[in-house]
Amino acid sequence: MCLTDECFNDLRFLFPALGGLLYGFDIGATSSATINIKSPTDSGVSWYDLSSLQIGLITSGSLYGALIGSILAFNIADYLGRRKELMVSAASYIIGALITTLAPGFAIMVIGRFIYGIGIGLAMHAAPMYISETAASQIRGRLISLKEFFIVTGMVLGYVVGSLLVEVKAGWRYMYATAIPFAVVMVIGMWWLPASPRWILLRAIQGKGDMQDLREYAIYCLRRLRGEAVDEASTHEVEEILGELSYISEEGEATFGEIFHGKCLKALIIGAGLVLFQQITGQPSVLYYAASIFQTAGFSAASDATKASILLGLLKLIMTGVAVLVVDKLGRRPLLLGGVSGIVVSLFLMGSFYTYLGNVPVVAVVALLLYVGCYQISFGPIGWLMISEIFPLRLRGRGLSIAVLVNFGANALVTFAFSPLETLLGAGILFFIFGGIAVVSLVFIFFIVPETKGLTLEEIEAKLL
Repeated sequence: MCLTDECFNDLRFLFPALGGLLYGFDIGATSSATINIKSPTDSGVSWYDLSSLQIGLITSGSLYGALIGSILAFNIADYLGRRKELMVSAASYIIGALITTLAPGFAIMVIGRFIYGIGIGLAMHAAPMYISETAASQIRGRLISLKEFFIVTGMVLGYVVGSLLVEVKAGWRYMYATAIPFAVVMVIGMWWLPASPRWILLRAIQGKGDMQDLREYAIYCLRRLRGEAVDEASTHEVEEILGELSYISEEGEATFGEIFHGKCLKALIIGAGLVLFQQITGQPSVLYYAASIFQTAGFSAASDATKASILLGLLKLIMTGVAVLVVDKLGRRPLLLGGVSGIVVSLFLMGSFYTYLGNVPVVAVVALLLYVGCYQISFGPIGWLMISEIFPLRLRGRGLSIAVLVNFGANALVTFAFSPLETLLGAGILFFIFGGIAVVSLVFIFFIVPETKGLTLEEIEAKLL
């Protein structure tokens, strides 16, 4: 249990984490919005007779936008700074949600979904980076993992709002409009929060302003973020960071090619590898089967897709909460190794159900719940946490941009390849393949991924890369 001041300081980090909530909300709400908008009676529009391709564009429009947002983030974070990037993200959320809500036709709706997705790409890039650079090392893991907790909270909220509005006339408009107040709070909160002190000092070291002025500004921002009185603690921390970053002044501004050399290449292998395995171990595909698995098992109350989604969302929320509470005590590697081991077991159980054990539905239910629970204490929060910690400051914005692009790109690949692969191979074989990939990811984690618990970002760069 934390002290009052510490709890208050943690609350400051809820504003960047709202970027994750708005991402999760979009996933949850869209599952019901696509049902509502196809209804002749409930859609409230004359263009409700949409093809499967058009529904696919509505669903994946935000994913395409997130891919573009990840590319735009390559330079934005270092040019604007992490705080302003999050403000641009919130503005994209607001504009995208407004256009989607008021869309007079299909094409305008897709444009709105795309703009909203740009906000997702920027938020998933900037939020973990801002939190990692401003949080104390002792609680950094907990605060960054809060972003994943907020993603899952957003999903559950989206499922609940969707289930309430799915039979309301033009309910899809209200679903997407619900995101706007959260985005407004996010942009106001990020305007109130100070800039990242490490980003300020990076600019000072690279000669992009007066060193003394930027040093004083970094101390001021650090005091505001930590809620500290005017004392020597913030000044001492800033001096330590400046000392550890002094080598940057000799190297100048980073080039694109440097990302694939030296320390950054090692960080890129670790970070991009984790978020790649996060997706290609079947995370989007396993949840696709949730409703049918519950229905097969005879849980009639949960056979409806929305109800099954809410049930799974609550499990994801609980397990993510567990990860948030223990990540700074147990460390990153134990959660990854334990969680991914559970994922391996669950995927092989899922493959067995669809191959030989079709008459034992409890196997599929256990496998599904095990997968969801283990994912939410491992790949879910820890993947995002590690990519925010592992990159050297000089290349952090660009390295993290590539990692986020890999994440959304792999998500799109798995999502779009799943149906044809299922038709070609069958669900059982496909889950066995995912299980094999999960075994490879376990080996990758054991031999490649370091423990970063309790280390400052500068210590991670100096000792682990």
